[in-house]
Amino acid sequence: MTLTCKIRHPFPVLVVEDNPVIQQQLKIILGKEGFEIETADNGECALDMMRDRFYPIIITDWMMPGMNGPELCRAIRDQDNPGYVFIILLTSKNSKGDIVQGLEAGADDYVSKPFDKSELVARINTGERILELEHSLKEANEQIRRLSITDPLTGCYNRAYLSERLPRELKMATRYGQCLSLTIFDIDHFKGLNDENGHLAGDDILRKVTALVKETVRTDVDWLVRYGGDEFLLIMPNTPISGAEILAERLREAICDLSVMIRDRRIGITASFGVTGIDMSNGAFRISGDSLINIADGYLYEAKKAGRNSVRAGDQVES
Repeated sequence: MTLTCKIRHPFPVLVVEDNPVIQQQLKIILGKEGFEIETADNGECALDMMRDRFYPIIITDWMMPGMNGPELCRAIRDQDNPGYVFIILLTSKNSKGDIVQGLEAGADDYVSKPFDKSELVARINTGERILELEHSLKEANEQIRRLSITDPLTGCYNRAYLSERLPRELKMATRYGQCLSLTIFDIDHFKGLNDENGHLAGDDILRKVTALVKETVRTDVDWLVRYGGDEFLLIMPNTPISGAEILAERLREAICDLSVMIRDRRIGITASFGVTGIDMSNGAFRISGDSLINIADGYLYEAKKAGRNSVRAGDQVES
């Protein structure tokens, strides 16, 4: 099951408490503050619940049968959680040594028993602010990551991402004995279109072609890379070369139907495709991503030599 760490309001809070009276008190108090509350009677139960759902805030008793509060804290910190978990220890242990022990076990804060309602809510609100900051930082880092691997004009991946991901795809195909195909294509006579109509028109053509390709291929499976100015690579995991050739032909026909309005006149577009691929089902062999791209580029050259607006493909690459 895929878990999500996206923070929602109100925060879901997991209360881990073996005393049913205190458990009910916490549900009433926090429920009135707008938090969604779920409860667990012990640490083992809490860990089981966390396998099915992400809880950004956990309030746990220290003294419980079986796994106690500090042990639960350590177990949570050892997990590969999808986001940060803010843990509050609820305890009657008030010595400095006990507090240090709880914090060293992984707790973020503590509230003494018998707890004060205002103090408990204030400490949860502190946790909420920390979690919101963590979520904002994650989003900012993800945005930076997206910008670093994305072509700003077309929104498809760039060559840096190609160098990072294609070797992984080849390893995956080898491990599971699968096919992998790729096609390299470019827009026919693009330089002339650019020179005659201007770079803004050329940019518009590139955006329209890449949007069409993205709409046609499998979402989250096939992935598109801007390889050069008007040259693109489409990588198709778990796809035999026969299927890749059919898809390339479908894309070629769709691009032929695509046109752009430039200075009150309609400009037609065509593209040429070179297709290649590997089949690991009959045994693994070593081939680099660059080698596959070079082979596909050779077929692209054949497509251009044949008059452009065509697809050329070869047999599966073999060891």
